[in-house]
Amino acid sequence: MAAKVHTNLRSLEWAHGKASVSAFGGMIGPCTFNLPSGISVQPFHTAPWLDEADVNDLDGLLAGLQGEWPCVPFGYPLQPEGGPESWPDGWPGAVEAAAQVADVHGYSSAANWSFDAASDRAVSMYIDYPEHHAIRRLERVVRPDPDAAALDIELTIYARRETCEPIGLHGCFRLPPIAGMASLEPGGFAVGRTHPLTVEPEAPIFMPDTTFERLDAVEAVGGNKIDASCIPFVANGEDLLQLDGIDGCFAMAVHDKGYRVTFDWDADILPSVLLWYSNRGRAAAPWKNQHLCIGIEPICSPFGLSPDMARANNPIAANGTPTCVVLRPDTPVTIHYRIGVSDMK
Repeated sequence: MAAKVHTNLRSLEWAHGKASVSAFGGMIGPCTFNLPSGISVQPFHTAPWLDEADVNDLDGLLAGLQGEWPCVPFGYPLQPEGGPESWPDGWPGAVEAAAQVADVHGYSSAANWSFDAASDRAVSMYIDYPEHHAIRRLERVVRPDPDAAALDIELTIYARRETCEPIGLHGCFRLPPIAGMASLEPGGFAVGRTHPLTVEPEAPIFMPDTTFERLDAVEAVGGNKIDASCIPFVANGEDLLQLDGIDGCFAMAVHDKGYRVTFDWDADILPSVLLWYSNRGRAAAPWKNQHLCIGIEPICSPFGLSPDMARANNPIAANGTPTCVVLRPDTPVTIHYRIGVSDMK
């Protein structure tokens, strides 16, 4: 793999900014949005190792981690040290233990997409999956709103055969370096969940396998409540939360820069949002306790676990929130979503 994977780009300029899209992973970023107040902001995250000389030693999407991209199917197996018996009641640990995936977060996340003919109004692209895969093709359109600092995005999924797959939109957003200078603002949701297992044993944040009603009162390791809406945290940590039955709206206010980023999507297809707290918690290369971002990821999935777990009778699905999307070869599924930026008011 070349030292830099983001060499094939399409860029668009409009009255409210400039957006770039990479062939690698179909990833958006970096983008600049010009706001009415006169400030220009770059809300998307770029991994700090992308300019390092040894980035070519990385496999998969880590070599190009940035911005936002689609994940079909979304997830990969988690194998705890204690084996299938380590899973809490209700989680079919044996299913996850037997699961295998060829590509973390789906084939398209670490492969090169093809661009359609160039246009000054949108970036249009596609990727064809290997012939053995249940997914046949993805098409993606990124269209700047001519009247706003926002991107309207479409993802169309074509199946080769009938299947039920977890799907995610992997949005990674920049965080200020000072603790507490950003606020997460979720729309209405039915229930919040902590991950059933410990995500990063060396730097956990939340007590596993608990539920909550408010993002500002989540049970932390040790038993205290933590305001998970006020980020970044002071202490290093790496963890996941999932909000089920969400209304398809999420925002983040970045106080030190004076802007708000919004994420709106088709909640009838993606009924949950996964929050990835990457708060300098991973010590191994390439993370090196330097990776600071928030993942805001609309999903139909159980915490980004394996597609097999997504299709199984897991506690999220049993509680009435689907964790995989039914796909049929005669009925493509199109997901519409929008990422915008505005001045804080």
